[in-house]
Amino acid sequence: MDTSIDASFLAPRRCLREPVTELWDAAAVLDRATNAHLSGNREQAEVLLREANQPVVRSWTESLWGSARANPDQWRYLRRRPAADAPPYLPKPDRVPVRMPSAAERTEVLARYGRHCVFCGIPLIRAEVRSMFHRLYPEAAPWGTTNPSQHAGFQALWLQFDHVLPHCRGGDNSISNIVVTCAGCNFGRMSSTLEELGLIDPRTMPVSNNGWDGLERVLAVRTANAATTLNSLPPTAACAVMASGPAAPGPSTLDGAVHEPGAA
Repeated sequence: MDTSIDASFLAPRRCLREPVTELWDAAAVLDRATNAHLSGNREQAEVLLREANQPVVRSWTESLWGSARANPDQWRYLRRRPAADAPPYLPKPDRVPVRMPSAAERTEVLARYGRHCVFCGIPLIRAEVRSMFHRLYPEAAPWGTTNPSQHAGFQALWLQFDHVLPHCRGGDNSISNIVVTCAGCNFGRMSSTLEELGLIDPRTMPVSNNGWDGLERVLAVRTANAATTLNSLPPTAACAVMASGPAAPGPSTLDGAVHEPGAA
């Protein structure tokens, strides 16, 4: 066996798999869809949402988090190897009791890392933004309970809060142990340590900051519109709306704050 090839294959790397160009294209198309929606052009927004649902984007994500049988080249990306002094898998009673970071902690993590995956660098979109598009455009932005039934663009760019040292290996919820990643990098890594996959610690890498807002402006406009509507109501009606509180959220299968498959 050629040891030079082996050394290169197992050399430290930034991410599991380099992102394909179509991931950036999908982000750009979703950005245009957002602009169309905000300008009131729902027909154009729907066309663009459908355009961002690309099979090649889904294939990239599946190559990282899909089954090895369905993705025979997966071994090229998930290069697991034994690591010296690797922390053991902890029984549930021995793990940190509180796993999910608080809202304030999530805000701080986003302020620190922005909205790009700290591993592969692709733009990220929070589940709240995706859910809004799904409610408004259920056919063009599908989000079912199985991977194939979910919009490929929103799925690949799905923002995750990930433990650098996995929770099941002794990782805590401190800000120093939480980063933002895409779904593929998070679910692909599962509960492996950085050393077990040959990954460079993302906290030592420069933060990508190119002005990408994660399409958050849609939520900002929605909040502003709601405030305008409330202010236009008679005082008694406005008080009734405020007293009723926010509507109860609908059922959701995969919208938790931190997703770490295999580590529960």
